[in-house]
Amino acid sequence: MQIEIWSDFACPFCYIGKTRLEKAIKKTGSKDINLIYKAYQLDPSAPKQSAIVARDYYIKRKGLSEAQVKQMFEQVESMAKGDGLEYHMDKTIHTNSFDAHRLAKWAATLNKESELTSRLMSAYFKDGQDLANHETLIALGKEVGLDGAAAKKVLADETAFKDVVEAQIREAREVGVSGVPFFVINRKYAVSGAQEEALFLQALEQVLAEEKSELKPLNVSAGAHCDDDNCEIA
Repeated sequence: MQIEIWSDFACPFCYIGKTRLEKAIKKTGSKDINLIYKAYQLDPSAPKQSAIVARDYYIKRKGLSEAQVKQMFEQVESMAKGDGLEYHMDKTIHTNSFDAHRLAKWAATLNKESELTSRLMSAYFKDGQDLANHETLIALGKEVGLDGAAAKKVLADETAFKDVVEAQIREAREVGVSGVPFFVINRKYAVSGAQEEALFLQALEQVLAEEKSELKPLNVSAGAHCDDDNCEIA
């Protein structure tokens, strides 16, 4: 089975969805599920040098009140906690994720993209680290076993893996991705949002059964997701 996952490091539900999917995969016991991570940017216009915290971003750009932002952050943090993840939404910095995606595509050539993706998301949502800062990205890469000097070289070359990231973002539009996380299974089924672990497991088991010629319908609704305008809990 092949699962393509479109996500952005700045999407709170992408880390939750990744975690739930991985737990569901373990429960299937299958060793034949291949995850392919695809780049997506919620805000391509975000600055590469920014000190704007998410709270101010939602208030000033999205027009939400401080009380609304506080409530939203508490809901997201509670949701993450339920999956064993620690979020501090007030720490998150609104910044550009493009270079982080470039580094991830390089990591993919070394079979390290999944590990790096988790580390980047944890650094962003738990520690409030700036994922546009090259020194930060290099340090995080080293934590998952990537060579620091090689990572620095990739980031210094603005063309390195740029085409790969841009192609995956274009591909997202072509397959109908309007919000992330977005999962495409065997290029036949789409699962939108951070579904509950049980629903991911149901979907996986149905597709595994189909692969064994035991066709069953796949029927899951949209889960919590982020689109270009907002993040919503279904």
